[in-house]
Amino acid sequence: MLSNADRSKAADILMAAQKERKQAVQLSVTFPGITIEDSYAISTEVANRKIAAGAKLIGHKVGLTSKAMQRSSMIDEPDFGFILDDQMIADGAKVKHADYCKPRVEVELAFVMGKRLLGPGIGLADVLRATEYVIPAIEIVDARIQDQRKIFDTVADNGAAAGIALGGRPVGPLDVDLRWVGGIMYRNSEIEETGLAAGVLGHPALGVAWLANKLGTVGTALEPGHIVLAGSFTRVVFAQKGDTLHADFGPLGGIAIQFI
Repeated sequence: MLSNADRSKAADILMAAQKERKQAVQLSVTFPGITIEDSYAISTEVANRKIAAGAKLIGHKVGLTSKAMQRSSMIDEPDFGFILDDQMIADGAKVKHADYCKPRVEVELAFVMGKRLLGPGIGLADVLRATEYVIPAIEIVDARIQDQRKIFDTVADNGAAAGIALGGRPVGPLDVDLRWVGGIMYRNSEIEETGLAAGVLGHPALGVAWLANKLGTVGTALEPGHIVLAGSFTRVVFAQKGDTLHADFGPLGGIAIQFI
């Protein structure tokens, strides 16, 4: 376990990496004794610093929801990060590739909460009752830490969260069977990845339930209006300068962003 001073130094490293758009050496190398508890404390400190500087907490993201990703990361549960208002990107926006270290994109569903959820004991039905609507999303992920990353590095780096675009057609949580919502990721009109939302723990709402229960252990709730990215159901697609990334969600519409 790290000292508070080392946790603060790690937060400094991540803040500098994001500001300079230059990946830092793995925290697991710089601080060999780092634990998952340290990693969440570091990501929380970074978020709190940004909030103190004027950003607003508007939700959370869930990651590593597939068994394959968990095995490769040598963990047995997902992870989570914070969503701040300065991460929001408009559908159709042009974003500067130079604003990121090494940007990639993922296809997800975003749950917008209508009621407060506080774990433990939250299940699928609780999430569906508490959700105002579900909407397609593209998440930009951008590791501020070099390869090869360990789970400690990913968690400390806020799950690599860097940007979120919402778009398409919002639906009520019971209006469609969310398990069968599909996503196709195009890069410059060529299909790169496809997947079904059932790839998120069997049902994307279970990603939200996991998060509510995880946060509930420290007395934190998902609040009305909060956005929850339930977890990607495609592999990441790398984005180069000039690329247009378009996610097609079928009847739920699509989202596109361009890196310039």
